[in-house]
Amino acid sequence: METITLAQLLTAVNGKLLGSYEDLDAPILRVDTDSRNIHEGALFIPLVGERFDGHAYINAALEGGAVGCLTARERESYRPDKFYVKVNNTQRALRDLAAWYKERFQIPFVAVTGSVGKTTAKDMIAAVLGTKYKVLKTEGNFNNNVGLPLTLLRLDRSYEIAVLEMGMDKFGEIDYLAGTVKPDVGVITNIGDAHIERLGSRENIFKAKCELLPHIRKDGLLVLNGDDPMLATLRGNTPVNTVFCGQGEGLEYRAQVMGGDGVSHIHCRLTTPGMDREVKIPALGEHMIYPALIAAAVGERFGLTPDQIEQGLTRFVPTRMRMNILRRAQGITILDDTYNANPQSMRAAISVLSDSHSSWKAAVLGDMLELGPFAPALHSGVGECLGKAHIDCLVAVGEMSEHIAQGARESGVPLVYHCADKPAAKAVLDQIIKPDSTILVKASRGMQLEELTAYLVEHTQEA
Repeated sequence: METITLAQLLTAVNGKLLGSYEDLDAPILRVDTDSRNIHEGALFIPLVGERFDGHAYINAALEGGAVGCLTARERESYRPDKFYVKVNNTQRALRDLAAWYKERFQIPFVAVTGSVGKTTAKDMIAAVLGTKYKVLKTEGNFNNNVGLPLTLLRLDRSYEIAVLEMGMDKFGEIDYLAGTVKPDVGVITNIGDAHIERLGSRENIFKAKCELLPHIRKDGLLVLNGDDPMLATLRGNTPVNTVFCGQGEGLEYRAQVMGGDGVSHIHCRLTTPGMDREVKIPALGEHMIYPALIAAAVGERFGLTPDQIEQGLTRFVPTRMRMNILRRAQGITILDDTYNANPQSMRAAISVLSDSHSSWKAAVLGDMLELGPFAPALHSGVGECLGKAHIDCLVAVGEMSEHIAQGARESGVPLVYHCADKPAAKAVLDQIIKPDSTILVKASRGMQLEELTAYLVEHTQEA
């Protein structure tokens, strides 16, 4: 973050200065929202949640080095050496500050959302653009009402373009985030069942994702998955220039999977308005053509050559716990895809497992959360997918995953275990570790199945 002054802060958040502090030129070096990790010269913004109130930690933040704070309420006392800025809502003020701060930088912004694959698309776009530009991108799970503003506040004059991920689980969130960014390019990867518990139907998920569209700049670009039946209905009905990606005929950006080694990459042919060539993508699964095509579309939008696009695709490295390939001794491969899960991403991961060349294929799958009344059927469907993919073994972990186990048994998976929790699963994992095997580990974030990935790594030898 570049330094701003107290006077600029007051303007950005429409705040009122409390107490006796008067130095409007006081510098603010960064913004912190966690009182346990305060940096010298920072502005502390106390956020309020269902089970916490950051206002209780204002004094601790100021003692820790913060130069001042925002507050949504009057204080009993005010330190004369620190500033206090009164706002109506601290989270809204964080967003207002980020929106104001962003306008200081005349660089393009790319916004990425979708039910499945938005993090992969964001990372691949950043890898491609990174061959020509210095790119600011969303890190980790900073894709929400707090994380996105904090990402914008990381901008400085060295960055030439920004790629921002936008998540949501209810109506209004994409509108809130996209209104903050006002992107030059918008991307929707697909429409799936993630967060269907809150939104009630795929149609509502589609509507929520489309909150992005009116915020794209009028001379901007919208990039959509043309193979997604709901997104395909937007052809000819968008407020900005739009291109579609996929395998279908007539799409502006098309890919044909040529093969792959089942271990480290897929081989495909990309056909776009600016290139027609075969490339190797260092990731597994046919579904990886979509982020590759999206990245190519964004790359061409910003003047990259075919060589630069191919170079960026080959440099792609997935975010941790996003289908990370862990190679162990005796031909054992662990597919760590534990960051999150929904029915669509589960099926894609199972397809990757099925395509592996191992003689033993096992899946360690946990509950998918936020599916509401649809959960039993959607979990059973994942189990059926395992049978159709000829997976040898399933270890299902968690209460709802019993439906995965049931579907797997009914679809012919030879060996099926259901474990109530992770400790029970660890006892089973010892039995499924075999030479020449591939083991997939995947579940929703709340299940924290990376603990089981760590167990598998601990009980296998380095390659």
